Amino acid sequence: MRILITNDDGISAPGLVVAEEIGREIAGPDGEVWIVAPAFEQSGVGHCVSYIRPMRIEPLGERRFAVEGSPADCVLAAVGDILADTPPDLILSGVNRGHNVAEDTLYSGTIGGAMEGALHGFRSIALSQYFGRPRPDLDLFAAARAHGADVVRRLLKGASWSKTGYRLFYNVNFPAVSPGEVRGLRATAQGNRAGPTFGTQPHISPNGRRYLWLTHGHGNSDTAPGTDARECHDGYVTVTPLSADLTVRDQIEPLAQALA
Repeated sequence: MRILITNDDGISAPGLVVAEEIGREIAGPDGEVWIVAPAFEQSGVGHCVSYIRPMRIEPLGERRFAVEGSPADCVLAAVGDILADTPPDLILSGVNRGHNVAEDTLYSGTIGGAMEGALHGFRSIALSQYFGRPRPDLDLFAAARAHGADVVRRLLKGASWSKTGYRLFYNVNFPAVSPGEVRGLRATAQGNRAGPTFGTQPHISPNGRRYLWLTHGHGNSDTAPGTDARECHDGYVTVTPLSADLTVRDQIEPLAQALA
């Protein structure tokens, strides 16, 4: 099996090492793992692409490339150039340093990389590791490292991989607990937080200029049961089926009547 790995934390991110470990376990001794990741951190870029500027590609070693662009750019560079003649069997995006649940999925470059893969017809999975409260005794990526390969195998074996229209891809989030404390695996819906996800905080720089920092303003404990945000918060590995189709289909007929 040939596996392509990208992320949004950058080519030097520790979570990328975990994704490589997962990829090598899935690919097996006769498989290939290719890394095509952003040269610099691209968190929060969503599904953006470098439509009005070129991307520089830098080879860093065997089957390893850094791209000056977004995660979606990296997938485009891989399937359109680097692996154009030998396409991947699977795309993994992550492992992100921080969860991508609820509204986070709309901003996430990790999700954007997996979505781009699905748009090109490839089986694609986004992988993210929830922070939670800091625990000095716990390796941040322990749950992803221990359970990642098993979750990917389960998806490859039993999940639906639609081949028409907007293809499905999967959003996996690992809880902020030790591997032995993981309570199980849950199929979930995308959650919705009660308050706004992001806010702004003003800051005056030493030279007197005014800037705004973004703040992440809401937790997951009050989200609905059965959603990615709540179940991952409660200690479960969550898997959410996604697609690039944003249509609210049950509103098409009411809209037609309103427009008439």
